[in-house]
Order: sequence, then structure tokens, then C-alpha cells
Amino acid sequence: MAFCLLPLLLLLVDAVTGPKVRLSPLMVAGPAFAAIFCVPRCVLAVLAVTLPCSVAASAVNQHLDTINFPVQFGSTVLIGAASVAASAIRVRGERRLAASRWVAEVTQRVLLHPLPRRSGPFDVASLYLAADEEAAVGGDLYGVARCGRNTRVLVGDVQGKGLASLEMVSCVLNSFRRSTRHGLPLDEMVGEIEAAFREEVQEQTAATDPGVRPAGQLATESFVTGVAADLSDDGRIRLVNLGHPAPLLLHGGTVTALEPTVPAPPVGLADLNADGLVVDAADIPPGATLLLYTDGVTEARDTSGAFYPLAERVRRWTDTEPEALLAALHADLRRYAGARIVDDIAMVALRRSPVRAPADGVSADDRRARPAPPESPRADEGPTPFDAPAPVPRTHPAE
Repeated sequence: MAFCLLPLLLLLVDAVTGPKVRLSPLMVAGPAFAAIFCVPRCVLAVLAVTLPCSVAASAVNQHLDTINFPVQFGSTVLIGAASVAASAIRVRGERRLAASRWVAEVTQRVLLHPLPRRSGPFDVASLYLAADEEAAVGGDLYGVARCGRNTRVLVGDVQGKGLASLEMVSCVLNSFRRSTRHGLPLDEMVGEIEAAFREEVQEQTAATDPGVRPAGQLATESFVTGVAADLSDDGRIRLVNLGHPAPLLLHGGTVTALEPTVPAPPVGLADLNADGLVVDAADIPPGATLLLYTDGVTEARDTSGAFYPLAERVRRWTDTEPEALLAALHADLRRYAGARIVDDIAMVALRRSPVRAPADGVSADDRRARPAPPESPRADEGPTPFDAPAPVPRTHPAE
């Protein structure tokens, strides 16, 4: 109750200085400041201390019988009452905000299940920042689950942002989890997500008021970019990129973008792809990290309007544990962009456990016989992080 001391202190100074200096009008600052920080009951207590001090100060200054005293006292009462009311409104707003945040947190836990800290030989960490800070969840999505001897991961970005995209996020994640539980191969899972997404769009289109939004607009504007990957326990990666930023492979101070050999359209726009789905392959060596992210990271800008150079900045943390890696990226992104982060952000990092050498200094891999190395590529063939892709037909929903 430090604010109760303010009128007492002013009364003391007023008594010392005498009638030449009148400090009683300043006592009204006690309830006014208390309204900013305290609950209404405390503000009322400060007002109860302020009113007697105001009368006492006027008596010390011999102003009780003046015409100005009733005006001054009445002003103190009115301002004090307004301070109590302002405190009550503030507390009510804070409670509503706390309730909204709680609902948003529950919604986030329902849609974006907490990821396991470890999946097979991979350490896992995630980061989610919604563009609408009060919403806590928006149009970006991620999921990690075990599928046989593979760790399956999905990172995606629904067209749009904020709460309006939650239905599409729920549709994609539910299809991902259902397909993974049933053990569907990666390409078939993408086909199931495509079919479920189109059904969801059709249902929303039928339920949309034509006067608010044209019937065909929702169907033509709805899509989801994403990257789905299977990480086998032996370090093999199979990737499907659906119009999404390429994942980054971090290892030993180097950053490699796993660009798709054949770009594929996002979920919802599969009709634009006449060649079928392409599944790429790569290797993740022991101690390496696979970083998947949404375009909200690379589209964050600094004061000059320059985009955040993720591949360049993350090179400093290639050998960092996933949780520490994402914490460092988050802090660096905040320093770089400040309050200019206007899109949802999602990141998932998976780090393959490094191989520990036994006491004799010879690793387990060196004890095993290794197959003959593959033939070196011809001089006219450029290096690529992927093996030769195999086209896979995309599954379409039934008409």
C-alpha cells in the first residue's frame, strides 16, 4: 500500500512549509496512480486516506473557510471515485484477456499436440509464434509421430493467418495423424491429406453465405504449403515438398538447403501437377540437425526492409541441441525484426544422436564391413543433395 503514503508525505511537507506552499491539490494523484496498478479495493483504501489528509492540509493552510475548499474537496472525491471505477474496468479486462489466453492455449494444445522430446534416435524441439499474439495459434502447423521405424514430421502453412485458418489446420493435422497411425507410405499420406482438405473446402463452400463470399472464391483461394518427411532410424530421409521453403540440413558448420528436384504444388492445388508426386531422398549423418520452418521466418524484415537471412544466421548454431537452437533463432529473429513479425511462425528441429566411440577409439561403424562405395558421378553431372527421384502418382479425392 505504498500509494497510501503519498498523501501522508504531502501532508507532512505541507505542515513544514506553512501556508505559503499548498500541496493538498497533489494528493489526488494517490488514487489516480493506484488505479493503474491496484484492484478497486486498494484504490478505495488510498482514497480513504487521501480525503482526511486533504482536509487536514487545508486546515494547516487555513483554507477550510474559503470558497475554494469545497471545490478542491469535491474534485478529489470525483477523481477518486473515477479511479476506483477505472481500476474495476481494468481488472475486468485483464480477467477477460486471461480467459482468452487460456482458451487459446487449450486450442493450441488440442490442434498442435506437444511434440515428444525424443523420437527414435532423434531429439525434437519446436517453436510456434502466432501473428496474433493474443491468439497463441494461427495458420501454421506441425506434427511429429512415429511410423514404424521412421520418425514422420509435417510442417505446413495454411493460406491466411490467425484464427480464421484454424479449421484448415485441424483438417490437415487430423489427416496426418490418422494416416501415420495406419502406417501409410509418405506419398499415400500426402494423397489422403489432399483428399481430406478438398472435402473440408467443399463443406465450407456449401456453408458459406454467397452474399458474404462468392461460392467459388473459397475453393480457389484455399491451399496449404508444406513439407512432409520420413526420417528412418538409420539416417535416411525421404521428403515431399509441396510448395514450401526447403528444409535446412545443419552439420559441422555447414547449412544445406534440401531443395526439391521437381517442385510440387501445395495441397489443394494438386490439379496443377500433371507429372505426379516426387519423393526425394537424402541422408542425415549422426550429429546433424534437420530444420523445418514456415515462410514467416524468412519473410521477417529489419528496419531497412531486408528479409531475415535464415541460412546465413543459423550457421552459428549448426552443432547446437534442438531446443537451444530454436531459442537462439527466436532471440536472433526478435533482435532482427523487432515488432515487424507480421506472419505466423513455426519451426521444428530434429537432431540425430551423434555416434559415440567406444573406449578403444574405434567406432561401431568401423567395426562393421561396409559395402563398396557407389560409382563417382561423371564430370558432366552436377552434385545434388538428393538421390534420383521416383515419380509417384498423387491420390485424388473421389468425385
